[in-house]
Amino acid sequence: MRRLLTLLFSLVLMLAGVQQAQAQSEVEVIDQGVSYFYGEEIDFSAHIQSTSPIQEADLYFAAEGDQNPHVFPLGLEGDNLLQYSYELTDNPLRAFASVSYWYHLVLDDGGTFDSPHYSFRYDDNRYPWQTLQDSDVRLHWYAGDEAFGQTAFGIARAGYQGIRSLFAVDESEPVDIYVYASTNDVQEALSLGASAWIAGHASPDLGVVLLSISPGDTQDIEMERQIPHEMARVLLYRLTSPAYANLPTWLSEGLASQAELYPNANYAQVLTLAEQNDSLLDITDLCGPFPADASGVTQAYAESDSFVRYLQSTYGSSGVQALIQAYTDGLTCDPGAARALGSSLSQLDLQWQQNVLGSDASGQTLANLLPYLVLFGIVLIIPVWRLGLNWKEKRQDARSKR
Repeated sequence: MRRLLTLLFSLVLMLAGVQQAQAQSEVEVIDQGVSYFYGEEIDFSAHIQSTSPIQEADLYFAAEGDQNPHVFPLGLEGDNLLQYSYELTDNPLRAFASVSYWYHLVLDDGGTFDSPHYSFRYDDNRYPWQTLQDSDVRLHWYAGDEAFGQTAFGIARAGYQGIRSLFAVDESEPVDIYVYASTNDVQEALSLGASAWIAGHASPDLGVVLLSISPGDTQDIEMERQIPHEMARVLLYRLTSPAYANLPTWLSEGLASQAELYPNANYAQVLTLAEQNDSLLDITDLCGPFPADASGVTQAYAESDSFVRYLQSTYGSSGVQALIQAYTDGLTCDPGAARALGSSLSQLDLQWQQNVLGSDASGQTLANLLPYLVLFGIVLIIPVWRLGLNWKEKRQDARSKR
């Protein structure tokens, strides 16, 4: 009986497969396309040729990084025309993400049909981009002349070479760099809204960098600072993925700051004031997200930059690579530093403050030792107190015997 049921079940599956194959052979997408205006809507359309009437039709699409596809039912128009408009104003997609989409049909005869998977990249098509590229870098810009683009491209290539000296680089594909003319243009592209101080952004998993650099007297300085910094984040992601999120922020941003061809001149003053005001942030507090306010994030960047430079000069490139490997292996912030460099993060923090900032770490050391001193005092006092009691009791006994 069991064998008969198994045979019947196999026949049902076989017939279903034949029906599916027949449906596939009777349905064809004869014309399909997609068009969009960035930030507003995406229009999907397809003409279907089918010998069996279409009962239901759905559009599936997923942007790069989406866990599950979006699904939208479609209405049929004349000549089996399928159309759908996806509103981006309330449901934005990630800038420059690849989008995969396909159509699923249910036919009157019970068969189903899945179209081939199509794709496009959701580029910011609001601007007339110009492009320069080689095997490592694709640079895009829309404001400024050819000389502006050539300068930015040359700095990007120099920055790429500098990053190679900091850590290993995956050269399988170039980094895309988009240079916008203003911070507002970048924020509109990313839908960042209120974070007015944000001038650049990297989407490491997409291999894309967005920057705000306007043509003018300070353009070279901004290029030398912003371009290598954001490129380093993309290349560090490629090196450590899928464990990139496990890197302490002080390490990833410290390395990105080291990559800058024109270091931030304000960092030294920020650190001096913080040291004088006794307001330095503990490096352990910079393992996670940096402060959200502009002044706090500037100090966090300044400390991370100086701290990583200290580690680089003290332990060399091999020490920094060992740190990256420890965190890539899954160790958390303090254990990763201990395995890679042989010292706790707090100890490294104190050494950095003493050797780089000239801080008097004795007060901090005393504060760190205070709990142990208190415990030692308690352990020492109790025996002394008991000894005193015993001595007092012995004296009283001696006096009573007299």
